[in-house]
Amino acid sequence: MEPVTPSEGWGALHLFYRVDRERAEREPGGAKRVLDAVASLEADEHQALCFAVLGHKADFGVMALGPDLARLQAFEQELAAAPLAPSWSYVSLTERSEYTSDEERARQRLYPRLPLKNAICFYPMSKRRDPEANWYALPFEERKQLMEGHGRIGRSYAGRVLQLITGSVGLDDWEWGVTLLADDPAVLKEIVYEMRFDEVSARYADFGPFFTGLLLEPPEALRRVGLAD
Repeated sequence: MEPVTPSEGWGALHLFYRVDRERAEREPGGAKRVLDAVASLEADEHQALCFAVLGHKADFGVMALGPDLARLQAFEQELAAAPLAPSWSYVSLTERSEYTSDEERARQRLYPRLPLKNAICFYPMSKRRDPEANWYALPFEERKQLMEGHGRIGRSYAGRVLQLITGSVGLDDWEWGVTLLADDPAVLKEIVYEMRFDEVSARYADFGPFFTGLLLEPPEALRRVGLAD
């Protein structure tokens, strides 16, 4: 399988599943199939964060991240061998911000190493193109100034929330994916609420569905959703 590697950044897959409990009863070993797929992906120098989803949108979620899109696609197919029914997914690439020249920050966004916090929140978003609020009609310097203010809010949560913004323009239905990791779930609510009052969000942003889950080691995540051998 020839690798498919972006010229800059990594691929990011957010995969959401419901546990097919009837199939799980008929086909023992489902948890092992997932664990083997995760271990194989990580052995190929990719990352996989597993989580038990809160609410009824899904049971189980995986954020898979790494340099080879072909390997990520193979991982997705390996999970299909387990008793998991896909409920939603999102495709994006890590990217640098066009509004900052900080090389260290750009590298962290392009090639992140994600820690195992207690909670994860993911949502997609796009910039508006309404006649009276068209982000793409603004001059670059005005967009940069607005994003600098938006970024200051995010940086005020440093040490409490890890934020990863991935780009999906031309790749999926929305334009960006936002992944938030935190030990305190309340902080996930606080950062999104505070940012809603910033002009970048209040005037120029539309948001998709939110998925929130408990980040866990893969065996524990599977046990929590009822898929254990």
